[in-house]
Amino acid sequence: MTKTLYIAGPEVFYPDAKTVLARKREMAADYGFDVIGPGLGFGTLPDDKHAAGIAIARINEEVMQRADVMIANMTPFRGISTDVGTAFEIGFFCALEKPVFAYTNDPRDFGPRTAAEWYKGDVSQDEAGKLRANTDGQSVEAHGFADNLMLDGGIFARGGQVLRPSGDALLPTSDLSVYEEALKCAKATLG
Repeated sequence: MTKTLYIAGPEVFYPDAKTVLARKREMAADYGFDVIGPGLGFGTLPDDKHAAGIAIARINEEVMQRADVMIANMTPFRGISTDVGTAFEIGFFCALEKPVFAYTNDPRDFGPRTAAEWYKGDVSQDEAGKLRANTDGQSVEAHGFADNLMLDGGIFARGGQVLRPSGDALLPTSDLSVYEEALKCAKATLG
């Protein structure tokens, strides 16, 4: 039986969103997945922006409830971390006890990325050996994950994977090679 796939990520905000999402759907179909969302149309939405936003959120939640598996793009978006909407979708899917296969085009761990980009390298270890920002004293999460432990941890706890590029180079957002690795991993795991 064909598995239904929900593709999560910030691509809906890209200037070439339709093209990128069409390519991702095509690639997923090549691996035997039936992509059911998001970005496949929302029907008629309310004219009021607030009401339209709520309607889109509810539609996406309903689609996630019907999906068998999620592929999530965790590449940092508008900051040092995963797109906040994608983070919600990952959490929602994990709460449904469904598998998520995530990827990022950034090979760095979350801790070093946070230290370098958010704190501009102004960090040091405290007496207990915990990495802390010198500016505000906050600890810098360092679990070897691609992002916050609740995202990676939730994914791994349900049999999913978080894939990153090999090497040190940050891949451009247009590069779908790690997305394809996530598709392969999902296919191999789910059969």
